[in-house]
Order: sequence, then C-alpha cells, then structure tokens
Amino acid sequence: MAIKAENLYLGYGDTLIVKDVSIDIPEGTFCSVIGPNGCGKSTLLKALSRNLPVSSGTVFINGKHLKNYDTKVLSRELAFLTQSPHIPDQFSVKDLVSYGRFPHTNWMGILKANDYERINWAMDITEITQFADRDLSSLSGGERQRVWIAMALAQEAEILLLDEPTTYLDISHQFHTLELIHKLNKEMNRTVLMVLHDLNQAARYSDYLYVMNNGRLHAQGVPDEIITEPILREVFSIDTKVIRDEDNDCPYFIPLGGVHNGQ
Repeated sequence: MAIKAENLYLGYGDTLIVKDVSIDIPEGTFCSVIGPNGCGKSTLLKALSRNLPVSSGTVFINGKHLKNYDTKVLSRELAFLTQSPHIPDQFSVKDLVSYGRFPHTNWMGILKANDYERINWAMDITEITQFADRDLSSLSGGERQRVWIAMALAQEAEILLLDEPTTYLDISHQFHTLELIHKLNKEMNRTVLMVLHDLNQAARYSDYLYVMNNGRLHAQGVPDEIITEPILREVFSIDTKVIRDEDNDCPYFIPLGGVHNGQ
C-alpha cells in the first residue's frame, strides 16, 4: 500500500473532525475523497501529509510509519497541494515552481541542470511558461492554481495528495488538469489521492472513491458502487438520475432538484 491509515481521529483543539477513519490506497491507483462541505475531507489529507497532528490512529507511507520520516525524505515520496496555498505575492512564478525541487537538492539548496529541466517541464505541461517571470500578484486565481500544481509536479514525488486542484479553474483548464494528473497516474505510475467536489469528474477519473460524511467514512468502492441514487440521496440530500457513460466506462448523475435537508 502506498498509503495506509488506521482508525484515525483528527481535529483542531478540542473539536474532533474525523472519527475512526481507515483507508488503504494501493500503489499506482487514482483515488478520490468526496463528501459534503465540512465532512473532514481536507482534514484527512492534511493528516496524511503530516501537516496536521494525528489525535489517535496511525498512518503509513510506503510501509513506513509517517512519524518516522525525515522531512526531506518524505517530500521526495509525497507531494501535497493544499486547498488554499499562500505565499507572498512578490514571488515570481518560476521561483515558486522551483521550490518543488528542494527535496532533491543538497544541503546548500543549489539547483542543478536536471532540476531546471523538471521545473521547465512542469511549467510547460501546466501551460504557465509564458508567466515564468511574472509575480504571483499579477495572475488570476486560476493562473495561480496552475502554478501551485506545477510546483507539486516539479517535486516528482511518487504520491500526490491534491485538495481540490481544480479550484478557480475554468472548465477547459479543469479538464486539462485532470487529464494531466490521470496521465501521470497511468503512464508514470504516480499514486493519486484527491479531494474533489465535482462528483462526475471524480467518477470519470478515479479507480476508487471514498465517501465521507459527518467525519466518518460512509462508503467506499469503485465509481459504479458509489455514484448511485441511494448514496447520493443519503450523503448529499438530493434526488438524482444516474446514467452510464459507456464511452468513458463510468457512471454520472443528473440532479433532479429534490433537496431533503439531510433526511
């Protein structure tokens, strides 16, 4: 297993957000966590990336206990893109993307020719090369999001944890970003665990879905087992019609408008 978490309890201060969640993410798979706002999806990813202490439970990355990792070694194995990253606006695009290479540098942090090749590759495939010398403050929200994705890709980690990577992106760049991540997963065997709000996108790209609700793991399975009218009604309180997309071999749903207020 690339990621194995057992009986996780997570929270902030005295407030418990995630309760008794266990997940197994096999190496080389594309998995997504879905669920309503506030159910603990982002909290889970923060804990798996060691950006949030675990109140109770254990996390293993590639068979090794998360707490036993040296920070730089962990960064070579796992890249985490948070939902609302922040850095001073005076940073240039290329400077920020280059941060993704620091896990691979020596103690002096000097970038070598190979590092610059990976930086340029990451900017090219995320279509931000034309912004390389611009400050982040001059970019739109969608353009900034692509810069953060480029930084995560430049890191070359085997595991990608991505919290809403399509935030701020228009539909064209959403599709491009998910196609890119899917390509990395299939052609370069990157393990992907992603939080997505768009359930149809999650169903199309994911091998496996985890459904969270009220801080607990409500259901898990392949998209055909999860994108069903009963589960969507139970978790999201809406009536839907689920249809099979034979071209992409996945289910998708059409909302019918009924809202049940969690009933």
